[in-house]
Amino acid sequence: MKMMTKVTVMVLALATTACTNPDRFGGGAGADANGGANAGAGALGSASDPSSPMFFNQTIGDRVLFAVDTSTITPEGKTILVGQVQWLLTNADYRAIIEGHADEQGTREYNLALGFRRANAVREYLVSRGVPAGRLEVTSYGKERPIEVCSQESCYAKNRRAVTVLSFAQIS
Repeated sequence: MKMMTKVTVMVLALATTACTNPDRFGGGAGADANGGANAGAGALGSASDPSSPMFFNQTIGDRVLFAVDTSTITPEGKTILVGQVQWLLTNADYRAIIEGHADEQGTREYNLALGFRRANAVREYLVSRGVPAGRLEVTSYGKERPIEVCSQESCYAKNRRAVTVLSFAQIS
């Protein structure tokens, strides 16, 4: 047992020293992707970087909500989609899968079809505003991937949605 304790202490000491070199990746501590010390606001990939998917999700909005049994885009949804159009046109290296969802009311088949109609309504809106159709796909999960699970309208309302999921891919 005494030998095991010594080995454990040595491994911990080695691991700790290996992690204390701030220049192990080059550029010094706090360096950004360009080797500078700009790890604060606007850092690449952060929510404050206008070209990042995190910015898209948190600032513009990646989801559009729908009313019961409809695939009609609301005025609030159009506001979000206008931002999505601008972002997608500015960041042409990204593709998007638009996921359609429904609440738990109704049959599985009905909700899959409704989710598809919702996703397709978002896709058609984006395409009508100039986003190339080849960059957009649609899929439906129906009621299979709820955000909230409860039998109240507050939960149902969050689950009636279309979500734009980004992926980085060079378009040929």
